[in-house]
Amino acid sequence: MGGATLLACDWGTTNLRAWTLDADGAVVAGREFELGVSKLGPGEAERQFREEVQPALGAQGLPAILCGMIGSNLGWTVAPYVDCPAGLPELAAALTPVEATGGWVRIAPGMRSEGVTGATDVMRGEETQLMGWLAQNPARARGRQIVVHPGTHAKWMLVEDGRLVRFVTAMTGELFAVLGRHSVLKSDAPATDAGAFEEGLAAAGDGNALAARLFTARARVVGQGRAPESTPSYLSGLLIGAEVASVPALLGLSGNEPVALLGDPALCALYHRALDRRGVAYESFDGEAAAIAGLFALYRLGAAS
Repeated sequence: MGGATLLACDWGTTNLRAWTLDADGAVVAGREFELGVSKLGPGEAERQFREEVQPALGAQGLPAILCGMIGSNLGWTVAPYVDCPAGLPELAAALTPVEATGGWVRIAPGMRSEGVTGATDVMRGEETQLMGWLAQNPARARGRQIVVHPGTHAKWMLVEDGRLVRFVTAMTGELFAVLGRHSVLKSDAPATDAGAFEEGLAAAGDGNALAARLFTARARVVGQGRAPESTPSYLSGLLIGAEVASVPALLGLSGNEPVALLGDPALCALYHRALDRRGVAYESFDGEAAAIAGLFALYRLGAAS
């Protein structure tokens, strides 16, 4: 491994992950900062980048590439969306420059797709992970792939020959958080009850009439005497199960196609159980490694153009 030649940042709503990379894209050093864009005031991103992020990693003077919500109207500057279908070349061509101490600094664009009702669907950050996942193995850029990114706003992505054709967002993680904090289902218990999670998966059925299915999370406690502390696990299973059952059809899929899960390992493991229940084949991949690979691939292509 050589010395650092690039600063790569995945700058999201709640936190910032940053790495210095060598000339081959290998990680030299990494840090996480509680500097999500939701915590920044207007104009603060550039100052935090210059005064905290660069010094912490000894990256002053290095070129830098950033992805995620830092490119939104809440972040440093707006990096316009690239419309689907598109792949790595289109994203690299749309990198947005920002004024910063240290020279070459670019923000990756998000992507925009036709949504489920004819409206627009959008993403920021997941596209960079996807492109990194494709870059990690050239065979993945051939044929059709179904890639799922679990999270606060889960993304189901249809990829053909290395290009993101269309995607659908499911607010599964956010819905779980809101219901668990601000509804009759609120609970401080951890979602660690495997049996209740499986019960929730079963209750999800084919994912329709979700509002009616959700009330079963309360009825099972007050009407059947189930332990209240099992509610978060049940709710998690119900929401993830409904997503896995219903979202593929929104992309015109049968729901039986193999899936690549790309993201946090613990969250992917919950999707494993939902996919197992439906008999869907899957393989999981680390989201952080894919993000790093995607940032490096965008830098190499963008800096060369």
